[in-house]
Amino acid sequence: MFNVDPNLIIECGASGGCNTLRAIVISLGIFITLLTGFAYTTLLERRFIAWMQARVGPNRAGPGGLLFPIADAIKLFFKEDVTPSGADRVVYLLAPALKVIPSIMVVAVIPLGPPLLIPWFDGLWYRVPMALTDVNVGVLFMLAWLSLGTYGIVLAGWASNNKYSMLGGLRASAQMLSYELSMGTAMAVPILITSSMSMQTIIDAQNNPQLLGWFVFHNPVAALILGIALLAEVNRSPFDLPEAEQELTAGYHTEYSGMKFALFFMAEYISMIAVSMIFVALFLGGYHFFLVDQIPLLGPIVFLVKVVLCLMGMLWLRATLPRIRYDRLMSLGWKVLFPLALVAVAWTAVALVVGDSLGSNAVYVVIMVGASAVTFGALFSLLNRKEASDEGDVVTLQKRGFGYALMSILGGLVAIPVGIFSFMGGQVKNVQSVIRDESPKP
Repeated sequence: MFNVDPNLIIECGASGGCNTLRAIVISLGIFITLLTGFAYTTLLERRFIAWMQARVGPNRAGPGGLLFPIADAIKLFFKEDVTPSGADRVVYLLAPALKVIPSIMVVAVIPLGPPLLIPWFDGLWYRVPMALTDVNVGVLFMLAWLSLGTYGIVLAGWASNNKYSMLGGLRASAQMLSYELSMGTAMAVPILITSSMSMQTIIDAQNNPQLLGWFVFHNPVAALILGIALLAEVNRSPFDLPEAEQELTAGYHTEYSGMKFALFFMAEYISMIAVSMIFVALFLGGYHFFLVDQIPLLGPIVFLVKVVLCLMGMLWLRATLPRIRYDRLMSLGWKVLFPLALVAVAWTAVALVVGDSLGSNAVYVVIMVGASAVTFGALFSLLNRKEASDEGDVVTLQKRGFGYALMSILGGLVAIPVGIFSFMGGQVKNVQSVIRDESPKP
């Protein structure tokens, strides 16, 4: 963008002062953006769903209802803050913070734009990365913080001394175990393609002006699985079973009020923004789009637009789909998403091996064949599936369906090397026993 003498450009990471100032500014920027984004995501949800349902929506506080988030914040500040007498006070008070902090920390390793050249008063230009940090295990860092967020929900349910809250916490822990397997497996696809866990490397690998470099086109099944798993991870509809009001009053935060409830409310919407950023970075090219390479300042704007579109997709699902039954929720995670995630990873691995052997064009052939096979397999399974009874075949573990067949095949493949190893071990023991019997006795 600028014709700058390369001798005047200094990498910000090589300068201690620049690196410290960059960390402070980006940290404040992320914190303020997430807090503002949380407030106005609530307004976006109310206005967007009202538009979908042909309602007016909030329009009283400020022009077009723009001051509604501020009015809600003032209301929550002055609401009565009640603590149950039988609650574990220390854990009860810490639980909201344990939910909020991971939802903010997960954003630390996601680059928000390409490095910017910034002039300084010393006459030099500094190349400043737009991520708080770029660790070489960024994907693992995100998985760790996403998992920690569930502790806040579980501990809130346990510390509240309320049976409904406890049931909500237990549901959240079981849901997290079910869907994090699929989520972690789907995240392995970008790692396989780039041979790196660095978020910067993964985003840079998707820099293709024709958009075909985005990993969603390499493996749409993995992208779909990750999107569903991230939606379940943040307990958004139709996966909001930990706080189902028809069954559990309000679930894990039934006994919370005032600003402690507001922290849970804030954590949910910040988590929505965070998982949207993760999905955009892993499968939608991050900040890459047309003209971003020529005008780096467009990078954060492009990233923001993609995140807002993902948020609107979440809101669309909430306005469209009903809350599913809990046993069906667990069945979807274990019987459908996890087997499909294994197929998606195997599909990417085969495509990479074929591409290394036959060239890059062969990769797209494998991608199309794999996508067609999974699509037709899913349609065949749905069309031939018998209607479940009210009791539901999802809890009887019947030996039929696409998921069971796929897991049987994978189990058979795993059993082959295990059987060979067991057979060889038995033969070695037999040889050892023969040698021991034939050795001369004293």
